[in-house]
Amino acid sequence: MNRILFALTPMTVGRSFWMPARGSTGAEGVDRSFYFVFWVSVCFFALIVGLMVFFVVRYRRREGAAPQASPSQNLPLELTWAGIPVILVFVMFYMGMKGMVDLATPPAGAYEIKVLAKRWSWLFEYPNGHVDQDLHVPLDVPVQLLMRSEDVIHSFYVPTFRVKQDVVPGRYTKTWFRATKEGEHLLLCAEYCGTGHSDMLAHVIVHPAGEYRQWLEDAANFVSRMSPADAGRRLYRIQGCAQCHSVDGKSGIGPTFRNVYGYETVMAGGARVLADENYLRESMLNPNAKVVAGFDAIMPTAQGRMSEEQILAVIEYIKTLSDRGTPSAPETTSGPTTTQVSDERP
Repeated sequence: MNRILFALTPMTVGRSFWMPARGSTGAEGVDRSFYFVFWVSVCFFALIVGLMVFFVVRYRRREGAAPQASPSQNLPLELTWAGIPVILVFVMFYMGMKGMVDLATPPAGAYEIKVLAKRWSWLFEYPNGHVDQDLHVPLDVPVQLLMRSEDVIHSFYVPTFRVKQDVVPGRYTKTWFRATKEGEHLLLCAEYCGTGHSDMLAHVIVHPAGEYRQWLEDAANFVSRMSPADAGRRLYRIQGCAQCHSVDGKSGIGPTFRNVYGYETVMAGGARVLADENYLRESMLNPNAKVVAGFDAIMPTAQGRMSEEQILAVIEYIKTLSDRGTPSAPETTSGPTTTQVSDERP
């Protein structure tokens, strides 16, 4: 029956009107259940509507015709129309239960990657400590995700893998898959999580097994192979800073990084603080110590997620965004000096 169902759909070439191309071993079971329910529904819809139209036409009211006698009971017919749906429901239950158990039970020794969901980005931590904004996995290797949320409920969803799992604050949730198709696969949040929900996108990038190890080694050492500012620019993206802090002067959830360094910043209590290296470092490690006026204290700490080398790289990148990022020789003036005040802070 399963072969017949798949033959009736374009999924035999990996894609259909209803579903994207399959990209994992678990996708086939999900599709099998979906199309079984789909074709059962189509058949019953056609049967019921067809019989309804036939009865309306065949037994319509006619002039001079009296109603015919009708049977009060037909046990074989009643057993048939009750038994067939019961059997079909049990088949659906079995297929759904088997698929759910398979998706919830990772193989022993699955490759584990830690996932952090936060408004509004995904962060993936690999066994060697590297953190990336996209999920990189080897081809044809079972991968288990250990997931947690930093704020609200999110939902990890990869349509081509048919994998969807809620990520709940205060607890760990798990899911797993075995990718069967190289390339990029869309990853998104399927649970409304605030104003930036539609921007909470990432990609699952499937590497051939031989290339994955090399990618992981190179990715973990990118800070030492790049200039501090360039490494900081990359960390700005992969650590999720871009979700709240712009670099063009426009404030969002958090202050912009444009022209922060070298200027005084007004705090929530009215105090002014010079945004130098120490201030920027403190803002990343202890973001609630000094909160900029007009913004909420919602920034998560980088403690435990970024090394001192990475923090310094981000600081160097922020310095390139300021017209005071490169110190110049002091000028002698006869009048009083003035300090430009900026209300921006990371």
